[in-house]
Amino acid sequence: MSEGRTLTLRVTEIFASLQGESTRVGLPTVFVRLTGCPLRCVWCDTEYAFRGGEVLDLQSVLDDVAAHALHYVCVTGGEPLAQPACLELLAALCDAGYSVSLETSGALDIGGVDPRVSRVVDLKPPASGEAERNRYENIDLLTAHDEVKIVVADETDYQWARERIAEFRLDERCPVLLSPVAGQLDPEHLASWIVRDRLPVRFQLQLHKVLWNGARGR
Repeated sequence: MSEGRTLTLRVTEIFASLQGESTRVGLPTVFVRLTGCPLRCVWCDTEYAFRGGEVLDLQSVLDDVAAHALHYVCVTGGEPLAQPACLELLAALCDAGYSVSLETSGALDIGGVDPRVSRVVDLKPPASGEAERNRYENIDLLTAHDEVKIVVADETDYQWARERIAEFRLDERCPVLLSPVAGQLDPEHLASWIVRDRLPVRFQLQLHKVLWNGARGR
C-alpha cells in the first residue's frame, strides 16, 4: 500500500454464522462478503452482492471482524479477488491470528493470495454458463491447504467434473468438493453417481440452506 493512501474495500455484509461449505463446514465463522463479481453464473444465490455495498477502510473491517470474537474468517463475495485490496485484507486477517479461507470463482489469478489462506477455488461446469471463464492456470498453484469446489446441475455437469478431476489429477493436489445445485439436482442422484464411480471427492450440501433456507446474513 502506498504511503498516505487509506486502503478501502466495498463490503456487502459482515456477519457470524456456521460455515455452510468446504471442509470447514459447521464451524462458527465470521463472513466478510465483498461487493462485485465479473461472472454471472446461472444459479448464483448471492446476486445482491453484485452491486451496492458500503465503502469501509481496512481497519473498520478488521474491527468489525474482531467484534464477533471467532477464530475462523471466510472472505467471500461476489468475487472477492475482483477488488485488489482483498489481498491486503487477507494478509491482515492472517496477521491478526485468524484462520482464514477465501471463496473464489476460479476465474481470477489466485497467485497473489497469502499462503496462509485456504483458497476454496470453484471450477465452473457447462450448466453454470461460465465454464469458459475457468482459469486453469490456477490449478498448478493449488496446495494441500486449498480446496476445489464444483457445483453440478445435472449428469452432464457431473461427467464434465469427472473428466476435469482425472485430467488435472485434482484429488492428488487438494480436497475436491462436489455439490448439487440446490433445488435443481436431487442430492441423492449426485451421491449415487459418486459412489458408483468411486470418485475421490467429498460430497457436500450447503448447510446454510438446510438450516436457514439460504437467508441472507445467516
